[in-house]
Amino acid sequence: MNVLKNIFDNFSKENEKEFIEEILSTKNFKLGRIISEGHASSSNFWYDQDKNEFVLLLKGKAKLSFETGEKIELNPGDYMIINAHQKHRVDWTDPDQKTFWLTIFY
Repeated sequence: MNVLKNIFDNFSKENEKEFIEEILSTKNFKLGRIISEGHASSSNFWYDQDKNEFVLLLKGKAKLSFETGEKIELNPGDYMIINAHQKHRVDWTDPDQKTFWLTIFY
């Protein structure tokens, strides 16, 4: 049976954590959805991932920082590839609206 879902479907806000959903995955590929609402990485925390990450901001706003000092603001429709082991963090997501991300790790 086919199951129809919507990327913008809401989620239960019973806890204050960011919502992360794995949509599908294989040995070398993972597609995910993240819903943020004012979430940010902890201070002194850097993502250091083993795989490349394609990130697409679908709705909302966010700001990323990289260990190199580079800062990027993402708006709806913006996407980028973050290379494996490129240390980065989420500095800010819009607290006044939900921010929807689509991520692909490969």
